[in-house]
Amino acid sequence: MSDLIVNLQDFTESLPPLLRWVGVMLAGLIPYVEAEGAALIGTVAGIHPAVAIPAAVLGNAIALAVVVGITSAVRTGVTRNRTSDANPKRERMRRVFDRWGVPGVSLLGPVLLPSHVTAAAMVGFGAPRGKVLAWGVVAVAAWAVVIGLVAYLGIRATLG
Repeated sequence: MSDLIVNLQDFTESLPPLLRWVGVMLAGLIPYVEAEGAALIGTVAGIHPAVAIPAAVLGNAIALAVVVGITSAVRTGVTRNRTSDANPKRERMRRVFDRWGVPGVSLLGPVLLPSHVTAAAMVGFGAPRGKVLAWGVVAVAAWAVVIGLVAYLGIRATLG
């Protein structure tokens, strides 16, 4: 395993510095990879966490902004003349949202679902898109810092 990590790090070092962080940023755009996974990938690839984590967060923040903007526009169009859309699944999700709010769902959501999905759901429930985007970025940044630093410390301990 350590040979694989060393080979990946050697390959990463052969790339131009700009390409390194752009790759991490692009990985952060991908649902289920997100900032946490991109920070991990970048750190394992040998990119310093001070570069990998912000690049991963930036990529995920861009994706969140797009998802929040699109969802908000769709919600506005769909609910313009609607009277009710109650169903059991939606009501259960609404109770979770009402209990935890935007900060709680944003911070705890990445444990179960991508931030893209939780952000879209919250905007769909009528949460202010600015608040959803702000808390989404805070949440993915926090998770990326934790996972990126744990990976960095683990690799340093393993490879020396």
